[in-house]
Amino acid sequence: MSSESPLTRGYEDSAPAPRKIIHIDMDAFYASVEQRDNPDLRGKPVVVAWRGNRSVVCAASYEARRFGVRSAMPAITAERLCPQAIFIPPDFVRYKEASRGIREIFERHTELIEPLSLDEAYLDVTTNKTGLPTATLVAKTIRQQIREELDLIASAGVAPNKFLAKIASDWKKPNALFVIQPHEVQDFLLPLAVGRIPGVGKVTESRMKTLGITTIRDLFDLELAQLEGHFGRYGLRLHQLARGIDHNPVVPNRPSKSISAEDTLERDIPLDETEPLIRRLAEKVWSSSRGNARRAKTVVLKLKTKEFNIITRSSTPPKPPASCDELTTIALSLRERVDFGPQQLFRLVGVGLSNFQMEEDMPPLISSEGGILDHASDLLLTE
Repeated sequence: MSSESPLTRGYEDSAPAPRKIIHIDMDAFYASVEQRDNPDLRGKPVVVAWRGNRSVVCAASYEARRFGVRSAMPAITAERLCPQAIFIPPDFVRYKEASRGIREIFERHTELIEPLSLDEAYLDVTTNKTGLPTATLVAKTIRQQIREELDLIASAGVAPNKFLAKIASDWKKPNALFVIQPHEVQDFLLPLAVGRIPGVGKVTESRMKTLGITTIRDLFDLELAQLEGHFGRYGLRLHQLARGIDHNPVVPNRPSKSISAEDTLERDIPLDETEPLIRRLAEKVWSSSRGNARRAKTVVLKLKTKEFNIITRSSTPPKPPASCDELTTIALSLRERVDFGPQQLFRLVGVGLSNFQMEEDMPPLISSEGGILDHASDLLLTE
């Protein structure tokens, strides 16, 4: 990108050399694996989830998404939205095997691979192993190899940094390749809604709206001091992202420091109404943690009050939780340590695992049937 661009003015001296980043995101990955392995499911609304009031959706085929079914929603809600949906219990062994095949394809092109989950990764192809002349051609080749060798569909975004590549991969999903060239960043980015920015959730977006900020152009037009006045340290990040600036490199094999899930509520609720949400978040976190080669010793409960005060409670039991039920029980027990009175309302609830240790440093988990549980080596997240 030219040093004269208004997007980068003021950052040229500290900016690293331009990069070529690809973000690969598999389309409805778990559901697509099920449809690939069982042709009778193709073209039908498939929901990957256990049935039950406490279960959440791991993935939904695009046929199911047309009815409003989405990942991480309660399975009972998905069943109500799409009564004809075919529910398939998750088979993470097969999903991991498919993910390994995808990773092998990535490795033909670059060693700089940062997996975010079984179905999503950043690749730095500034220099690629196959000698292809452009990042766009690398992304096109990867998508073709995934389709031909694994019979799965991937979408890809190509851009000068991770922030933009992530937006690009989602731009025309499913089964799409979208490229943001350096000279196109400003025209592409500024009209977008601020909700496209990582970290801008519903609450922050609503707060921005009260300040007259609805698009990235609105952020771009504000001075850094104004953004820091409104959003504290996050103001600098917003200032940079509004200019298409993201210096974060692709980091291969990044160890997980924690795994968490949280929801900002549509209405503020008292503490005694948080149990169903804690159960759902705990199930999501447990599913995510099952792909980690290390085991978490500490369970964390996070709450944000109506007044935006953050409260955390944590527990490090003698043995790490060995099941989703154990994780849920610990998370609910942490709620008992929050004493703000019945009048206090909460706007956000989160559940997390932290304090990870390698398997060889800890005793094996024992299943309810008495057998030793296996542990995977890839990070697993719901889609």
